[in-house]
Amino acid sequence: MTDEPLGTFCLVLHSHLPWLAHHGSWPVGEEWLYQAWAHSYLPVVDLLQRFAAEGKRDVLTLGVTPVLAAQLDDPYCLRGFHDWLGNWQLRAWYAGTRWEHSDLAVYEHKAASAALAAFESQWRHGFSPVLRPLVDSGVLELLGGPATHPFQPLLDPRLRSYILRTGLDDTELRLGRRPAGIWAPECGYSPGMESLYASEGVGHFLVDGPSLRGDTASARTVGSSDVVCFGRDLSVTYRVWSPRAGYPGHADYRDFHTYDHPSGLKPSRVTGKHVPPHEKQPYSPARAAGMVHQHAADFVSTVVNRL
Repeated sequence: MTDEPLGTFCLVLHSHLPWLAHHGSWPVGEEWLYQAWAHSYLPVVDLLQRFAAEGKRDVLTLGVTPVLAAQLDDPYCLRGFHDWLGNWQLRAWYAGTRWEHSDLAVYEHKAASAALAAFESQWRHGFSPVLRPLVDSGVLELLGGPATHPFQPLLDPRLRSYILRTGLDDTELRLGRRPAGIWAPECGYSPGMESLYASEGVGHFLVDGPSLRGDTASARTVGSSDVVCFGRDLSVTYRVWSPRAGYPGHADYRDFHTYDHPSGLKPSRVTGKHVPPHEKQPYSPARAAGMVHQHAADFVSTVVNRL
């Protein structure tokens, strides 16, 4: 027996959305931004702040593209999200008058109220003032990226250089420091890009697992540079990403595509892969929460086995 560690594991979360402001609202366009903001970004920040309060450091690596950061700081988007959160409250109240399973409407109303309170108390000046303390205190490592999140291998090298520098400058302006690493858009890479990264102070980036022929057991330097690439490990990633082979498609989780159009909410759970929308069972937050615990344990087991 040995007490030596099995290896290292890097938990990397990547966030990006295209520019959605002024591109319509329900059911597409800005709705996409506000849904992600309410159901992903607010909860993740809340979790990180609780970790910070407990004195935890180096919790995870978070990629925030300049396009997304700009929207989360933009006055128009901030006003729009504030309106959207209030409207979410009203829609949840309305759902309680017409849904047979009103407990879900109560859950929605509580979630909307909590999100609205968090936004009004912390986010009124944008994402950057919320994120910066987490970066400065070392709770997380921040990844940046090129300004418009383009697929870099297809760009002229001069444009590639300009867009990367602009994106890194933008992150430095918002957060007071230049990212030392990036999530390469779509994990795209072509030989020679490591020289550009080195010249702009980027010391590490991510590529997809197949780029390394699936050998993602360790990071490695690229070419003759000191720039390090990390491979996205598909055997781990697909547990949380793939609706076919991973957790998102489980019957107890919320069906993302089935709407109650009068309220604009999603009242159904996945139920089954081939179940038509009108036959899907009601979504149960408590049931989903129980499954989250099981899947978290499975994820830890997957990582340990991989190591």
